[in-house]
Amino acid sequence: MSNILVFIEHTNCVLNKTSLEAVAAAQSIGKDLGLKVSAVIPCGGECSLAATIAEYDLEKVIVAKNEKLGIYTPDGYADAWEDIVKRENPQYVVMAHTYQVRDFAPKVAARLGREVVGDCIRYKSEGGQLVFTRRIFLGKLDADVTVGGDAPYFVTFQSGAFRADAAAKGGASVETVDVTVGDIRMQPEEPFQEAKASVDLTKSEVIVAVGRGIKSQENLAVAQNLADALGADLAASRPICDAEWLPIDRQIGSSGQTVAPKLYIALGISGAIQHIVGMKNSGTIVAINKDAEAPIFDIADYGIVGDLFEAVPTLVEEIKKAKA
Repeated sequence: MSNILVFIEHTNCVLNKTSLEAVAAAQSIGKDLGLKVSAVIPCGGECSLAATIAEYDLEKVIVAKNEKLGIYTPDGYADAWEDIVKRENPQYVVMAHTYQVRDFAPKVAARLGREVVGDCIRYKSEGGQLVFTRRIFLGKLDADVTVGGDAPYFVTFQSGAFRADAAAKGGASVETVDVTVGDIRMQPEEPFQEAKASVDLTKSEVIVAVGRGIKSQENLAVAQNLADALGADLAASRPICDAEWLPIDRQIGSSGQTVAPKLYIALGISGAIQHIVGMKNSGTIVAINKDAEAPIFDIADYGIVGDLFEAVPTLVEEIKKAKA
């Protein structure tokens, strides 16, 4: 029996790195409560990913095997997880708050008569009772939530709430379990792909983001020069994408992507709450804005109050000198 089960999300055995954030969260909870952690990988056949996950400090890696799990469907994953949860009887089921998890996790919890505490940003342990914090009203308020009733308790954590590199390495055994999967009521198609491949900013280590302070589409070249010098991805706040200066897949915030890179540089971004909720879990935040009262400085680790059109070229020049 595993005390905590953590979901490992993948596509054709290519890991979604947010799953390692979920591993770090589960390990932290396990340490606080004295519980053992096991990982679960739904798979349609032989699972090459299992050996990679087995390198982490886990009790075991469970490969939930059924040929119907080769391609994600909510019916298939819900059946597999219901089977595994009933076999393992965990106290907690921990997952990253991805689109896939949002699709099937409530289905599993409802079957078991349980609830999901979703999109948590942190937790604390008070006398053996966990208190989870999640943002509400577009991040304007934080709500502390406790779980009651019988286990298992389903919890999902927002991307960036835990760092993937904080997941402790160790060693775990691999156990393959044939799970029961019933009828699949949908025929999944190939994932939608635009003609030009979209960028997944959740995987970026360094992001340079621009806001209204960039003034015009032509000035994006200034930010792009900094991104190129750092090997970073270019992103934006919503007004930039609404103006179609950058495609929608570059938008960060409550209506865009939620990111947690090692370094986030905000150029001309005032720091509206809708943007901050999408990037405040970044490792290091650098802000450049001519308004000394801009809210972005409240969460920035380093700030430059000044004209970005003067500061950025100087930064680029210094970065190039350092690399020379």
